[in-house]
Amino acid sequence: MRLNYRNYLWYKFFNSMFLGLTVGSVFVLYTPLEPSIFSLGGIFLALGTLFIAKFYEDIMNIQFFFYITMIVEITVFIFVSVFLIFNYSYMTALIIYIGYEVTFVFGSYLVRMETIALKKTKLISFADIIKQKGYLVGLVISYIFYKILEFFGIISKQTQVYDLYLGVIFLQLFILFLVFKSFYKMVI
Repeated sequence: MRLNYRNYLWYKFFNSMFLGLTVGSVFVLYTPLEPSIFSLGGIFLALGTLFIAKFYEDIMNIQFFFYITMIVEITVFIFVSVFLIFNYSYMTALIIYIGYEVTFVFGSYLVRMETIALKKTKLISFADIIKQKGYLVGLVISYIFYKILEFFGIISKQTQVYDLYLGVIFLQLFILFLVFKSFYKMVI
């Protein structure tokens, strides 16, 4: 299995755009959760990251990089779907928070593996630039989107976030497609 750099960089752009689009929504989504949940989530994150780090020697390869990237992106797809299907409630807030924590557990691994996979400083630099551009595009689009909704009288924060996620689910499907395009098997 090899990494297709061009497709991977597009994946990173749209993945970061997703983050930019949704970063503000967590403040609305997490409103029902009590502060102690965030403490438990932090404990889980620290323990999970420690656990994953114990296996670096075994999982620092392109196959696991693909599998873990897919786990993370499928998890994101699931929690966006849960929110859209079950709408706004304590349970959906909790599921989304747990989903984000699960994805964050793999964060250190993914960053380290990306550095190994990209190999060259120029590619690593370009990947970071692409990620920031995607993040900025997502932030700008979400700001404009929320202002358009306000213009049309949609001022409920929950409704605004729900409407945003109606589009975000399609972006996440495209991100999953790009993950598949970014990793390919060598034909010998």
